[in-house]
Amino acid sequence: MAPALDVLPHRHVLTLPNEPSAVRLARETAERALVEWGIGLHRSVVDAALLILSELVTNSVRHAAECSPQIVVTYAASGSRLAFAVHDRHPHQPPLHQAMTGTGGGLGTVMELTRQLGGTAAVQGDADGKNIWITLPL
Repeated sequence: MAPALDVLPHRHVLTLPNEPSAVRLARETAERALVEWGIGLHRSVVDAALLILSELVTNSVRHAAECSPQIVVTYAASGSRLAFAVHDRHPHQPPLHQAMTGTGGGLGTVMELTRQLGGTAAVQGDADGKNIWITLPL
């Protein structure tokens, strides 16, 4: 299930072409948003969050570009939580439990980091594809 965004006062949505440059742009936008929201980039969770975000965007570029010419990255935060989602139009919803067993490649890295940080991950399908949500404590 997606995080309750209505309780996270800071939000930003970015639409990008689904191509390799999206990884860098998604990261740079996350950094700018965090600074704007008063969340210091020096926090250890921020480095991990940026790596997780990069992996999710990379997965969309590698596996969904053919059927999803754009991806949408949603960023949200409060004083105690950071959440972000990557949406693409590919209908496949990767089973997150398989990623936890080490058979998920880059998604395995995402899941392991999320778990280590005490966060949550969810895949949310919709009529237009899917979102993969990550929520991390700050």
